[in-house]
Amino acid sequence: MSNPASELERPCTNASNRQAWGQDGRGGGAGGAGAAVVDTYDYDDGEEIRKKGCWYKFSTFVSRMWATRQMTKKEDREIYVRTTLRELLVYIIFLIVLCIITFGMTSPTMYYYTKVLSELFLDAPYPDTKNTFRASTQVLDFWRFSENVLLDGLYWEHWYDVSETDTTKDDRNILYENRLLGVPRVRQLRVHNTSCEIPPDFQRVIRQCFSEYAPANEDTSEFSPNGENTTAWKYFSEKQLNGSVHWGKIAHYSGAGSYVDLGSNRNVTKIILAELREKLWIQRGTRAVFYDFTVYNANINLFCVIKLVFEFPATGGIIPSWEFRTVKLLRYVTPNDFFVLACECIFVFFIIYYIIEEAIEIKALKWSYFKSTWNILDLLVIAISLLCIGFNVFCFFTISSKLQELLEDPNIFADFEFLGYWQIQFNNAVAVCVFFAWFKLFKYISFNKTMTQLSSTLSRCAKDVAGFAIMFFIVFFAFAQLGYLLFGTQVYDFRKFMDAVFTLLRTILGDFNFHDIEEANRILGPIFFISYVFFVFFVLLNMFLAIINDTYTEVKAEIASQRNEFEIADYFKRGYNNMMGKLGKRDKIVDIQNALKLSGNNGDGMLSFDEIRTNLKRCNFSDMEIEMFFAKYDTDGNRLLEAEEVKRMLADLEGQKVNLEREMKHENRPSSGKVSGESVTRPASASSGHGSITSVSFEEFSVLQRRVDRLEHSIGSIVSKIDAVLVKLDTMEKTKHKRKETMGKILDTITENDDMDDSAKRKHMEQMVRDELEKWDGDTSPSAHRK
Repeated sequence: MSNPASELERPCTNASNRQAWGQDGRGGGAGGAGAAVVDTYDYDDGEEIRKKGCWYKFSTFVSRMWATRQMTKKEDREIYVRTTLRELLVYIIFLIVLCIITFGMTSPTMYYYTKVLSELFLDAPYPDTKNTFRASTQVLDFWRFSENVLLDGLYWEHWYDVSETDTTKDDRNILYENRLLGVPRVRQLRVHNTSCEIPPDFQRVIRQCFSEYAPANEDTSEFSPNGENTTAWKYFSEKQLNGSVHWGKIAHYSGAGSYVDLGSNRNVTKIILAELREKLWIQRGTRAVFYDFTVYNANINLFCVIKLVFEFPATGGIIPSWEFRTVKLLRYVTPNDFFVLACECIFVFFIIYYIIEEAIEIKALKWSYFKSTWNILDLLVIAISLLCIGFNVFCFFTISSKLQELLEDPNIFADFEFLGYWQIQFNNAVAVCVFFAWFKLFKYISFNKTMTQLSSTLSRCAKDVAGFAIMFFIVFFAFAQLGYLLFGTQVYDFRKFMDAVFTLLRTILGDFNFHDIEEANRILGPIFFISYVFFVFFVLLNMFLAIINDTYTEVKAEIASQRNEFEIADYFKRGYNNMMGKLGKRDKIVDIQNALKLSGNNGDGMLSFDEIRTNLKRCNFSDMEIEMFFAKYDTDGNRLLEAEEVKRMLADLEGQKVNLEREMKHENRPSSGKVSGESVTRPASASSGHGSITSVSFEEFSVLQRRVDRLEHSIGSIVSKIDAVLVKLDTMEKTKHKRKETMGKILDTITENDDMDDSAKRKHMEQMVRDELEKWDGDTSPSAHRK
């Protein structure tokens, strides 16, 4: 009597089919596969012995901790997805920390603080003309601002009551809340009267000529009318004043010049300004005057470094400009600030982590590392982050000492311009870092074929866009130059060539002022506008959109035709299915579908038995189930599932899944009255020993149904193998019948050849028997059976 267990382990007894189940093609069915598994376990045990070394554990930990997709074989899709998921999660944490640091540096209060102070100095009207700083146009407006608006804004020495009660010394703050640090400073830059050449025809009439501002034209001589030796009338270099270059509307101004520090109260400052006006401090050679001061609001822990500029162009008049730098120089004061400090420390550890990761990638990939745009972006983010970290450390150790130095004497000018400028640059660097960090997120989601549409479209149409760009900019710059030459003297938007370029770019977006162009030139203005809109907007812009649309259509069609691969969603489904499997609710159809996605990554469209077995074993499928499943669809027995076989397999799996969902919906419907009646009249034998009627849950029913389906598949496979055995027996019976016929022919030949002598008959009979035996040997050989 045979052992049932051995029969289950060897479901295929046909020698011709054993090769489909074994690992090495030598037969043995599942037993061969089991032997292979045993060998693998022996190998794993040997590996466990070798894995006990400390260096192996350390190297394994490092390789897993800093493993990236570029150093992972893409053929192993599951490991590739797992590595991508780990990188994505780590990077999301890094991005969250970076955003916390960024938003911890700024707040909406900064905007309102800047708005309040700017309105105080820029929008307050002059007493006589009701003009404002923004609309100042002549020298008198400078003195109106200095003697009225500036004094009223800087010195709050009285309360708002009718009797104008004096404020205490500690309450003399701008807007009652903002402490003026030190005293304000007014500085001017001049050019000498030989800075330009007068044409010979006008030399008799015009004796002085003051050119536009340039550092080489600065007047370094004293210009006091009475020979006074004060700072207001002497020139100081940029180094002496510890100043910096300022970018104005007309020119770049150095930090040099003559200056006056104003008083700490209104009366002193009023006397200083009156003296400067009386002695004509502003003259023809003046090209710029700067008011510099800094205020601090302890309520919100913010500094505002203010610079009010009056530019005196060579054309005459005044062009006002301003600069309000609201910064947070004292970074760590409140509990929220210390939370940001903790995030900054975490950020430093992240940067160290990514530096090590990029170093490992460079070592592994060599020069090919720099061929990837994403790797260049990684290095850029790290470089900007290191710059921000260095500046943050510098500010932390510098600002405290600088504040003590600036605030020792409240009656001197507190120059916060250097700190304010570099704090703004630090904020800009952090903003750029966050910008690139968000874009870098595409690197970790681009493994999904849907997420690659943007990058694939841009990379594929790059050549077409480059060719189009040449045509576009030829036409565009031709219109920009034409607009600058036609309207540059009359229209503000075309005053410079670069301003004309940006004006035409705004016109593409619908932001334009047609009336100014028409008033500047009634004939060429409308022609310029209509021709520009036609060629650029209707022709070139639509060509650009057509290039993008056509390329996107091609990319989308290619992506739709690609084979579905194992992705992050499948990874989570697999994990959920494994968890449900522990509860007895595993969906093996999902496991099989995922195994098919993980198999066949070589691109030939065929799935091998080894690939499917490896992936199904991870889902706790037994060798028996794997062999039966594979045998059902491997119709030609070559241990490969070709395209048609894979297609039929996927269709069967999808059909089973649809049927299961339909059954689930049917089970969830409310029971009818007939069913209720039948349940009431069930026999007592259907009840449990406790007298209660037992019921089977839908999950248990589904499990039983799947087991029955597997048994049906197994029985079908066994029946097919029995049929093959019967065919083999039939073939052997036919062969035996042929041999009988051959023996009869031999005997007939002996009786028919009576005329031959005995020796000839014997030789002839031996030759015929020998030939027949060779045929038998050929028919009974293993190769003949395999045929």
